[in-house]
Amino acid sequence: MRAIRLHADLPLAVGGEFTLPADAAEHAARVLRLPEGAALVLFNGDGCDYAATIGTIDKRAVRVQVTACRPVHNESPLPLWLAQGIARGDKMDLIVQKATELGVAGIVPLVTERSEVRLDAARAAKRVAHWQSVATSACEQSGRARIPQVLPIQTLAGWLDALPDDGALRLALLPQAAQTIGELRFGTAGGVLVIGPEGGLGEADIRALTQHGFAGLRLGPRILRTETAGLAALSALQACHGDLANATAPNPGQVSPGRAGGFPPDQ
Repeated sequence: MRAIRLHADLPLAVGGEFTLPADAAEHAARVLRLPEGAALVLFNGDGCDYAATIGTIDKRAVRVQVTACRPVHNESPLPLWLAQGIARGDKMDLIVQKATELGVAGIVPLVTERSEVRLDAARAAKRVAHWQSVATSACEQSGRARIPQVLPIQTLAGWLDALPDDGALRLALLPQAAQTIGELRFGTAGGVLVIGPEGGLGEADIRALTQHGFAGLRLGPRILRTETAGLAALSALQACHGDLANATAPNPGQVSPGRAGGFPPDQ
């Protein structure tokens, strides 16, 4: 079986002994029921995996010893940010989870002209913290060692005004657009993709996007739901321009060096 992989928000280092954060400790000891001496892999978002062994478990803490470190090289060469009109219910959880698995660099939850979800400041902060947790869990599962940032909820207008001129290709998924994914040309800065909420982007949204240099992008002949559109577009972009285009090539960040390196082998 695959090694247990957990996120630990700690400054991990080989040879160090650490107390796992409460959520990781709870998952290791109470959910997975790992015993003392069990091997696991930790990551903290710095781009590396850390082999570790559980030292002691008690009611108050789980202590681990880090025995090895290896860089993980599975980030996409095409940096893509997803600017997603906030969707209702659990749809945003699905979008954040799957976008993380697909290698997104970051996620911006947007309030747009036709947004139906309206949150006060306290509820918005809690929702963003939850989505960040969803992204972290998706990194645990998918093997990513860098966690995409979920930015605070913001209006489309405010986000556009603060958008840096960093050379990223600016795209908005629009059913009426003529440009297709195969026609795109990305620079080293990658791109940012805007997806509307249920009901799509409004006319004022589209005008604002156009004024800020966004080009329309068409994804096939059918209109997709908001929870499908961004994920389908990210998949197609990665397949045409990112690392899904070379999906058959071995990935050194996903190959275990074996027990000699301190990492349990995949079986």
